[in-house]
Amino acid sequence: MLSPGLFNTILIFPIINILLFFYHLFLFLKIPFAFGFSIISLTILIRMVLHPFFHQQTQMTKKMEMIKPHLDKLSKKHKNDKKRLQEEQLKLYKQMGINPAAGCLFAIIQMPIFIALYQVLSLFLLNGGVSKTKIVEQINRIIYVDLLKITSINPWFFGFNLGVAPAHYHKFGIHYLIIPAITAFLQYFQITLSTPKTAPVKTITKSTEKKLEDKEDSDDMQKIMSTQMRFMFPLMIGWFSYSLPAGLSLYWNIFSIFSIIQYKKLQVAS
Repeated sequence: MLSPGLFNTILIFPIINILLFFYHLFLFLKIPFAFGFSIISLTILIRMVLHPFFHQQTQMTKKMEMIKPHLDKLSKKHKNDKKRLQEEQLKLYKQMGINPAAGCLFAIIQMPIFIALYQVLSLFLLNGGVSKTKIVEQINRIIYVDLLKITSINPWFFGFNLGVAPAHYHKFGIHYLIIPAITAFLQYFQITLSTPKTAPVKTITKSTEKKLEDKEDSDDMQKIMSTQMRFMFPLMIGWFSYSLPAGLSLYWNIFSIFSIIQYKKLQVAS
């Protein structure tokens, strides 16, 4: 895993060194549960680096919500002329300063970082992790400064062994089941905050009723997909959290908390 390839050199090796820098810093300060706080610190640092991209994504989502009524009008007006519809949509995007492709930027940028974080934490936590001499030797070979080298790491964090999956709660304690429950809840809360809310219709006239009927078919599919996303995705993430070591859930949950805070700030500012 720790061969000097491009991905490892750019992401894996720096992340390992940063993680161990925090670990030794907390040990020096005599702060208990140093490895758990190192994961939290690393996650916060990564989240701060990605903050501008996340902010851009949330602002783009807000603008798309604002122009949705105009897009609906254009779709109705040019429903028989797809080329003209595209031209008018692009013109509207340009007027509002929206780049539709930019919405994918955050996902594209964060994906390799998430993969790297997963691989780093897996190295420390899975299959015995740093309790194995071979793993320790691999890690120490790619350390930038000798002071960051390790002989072992204490994986305990407030009564949880970060190398243990909640699926093994029958061996280590039923309290491990709180981890997937919290993870699933945070994902549900995050998706709920990020899902556009439909404005209520105060007075339903005949014309309004006709418009609602015209939109019903397309809205039904959107509602189904939104509902599935809201419930199925948190359950899926909760299952991963149940099956994988608790340390992986720790960084995932800290990342989610930061996203929730930013969504809440965006709502307050609206």
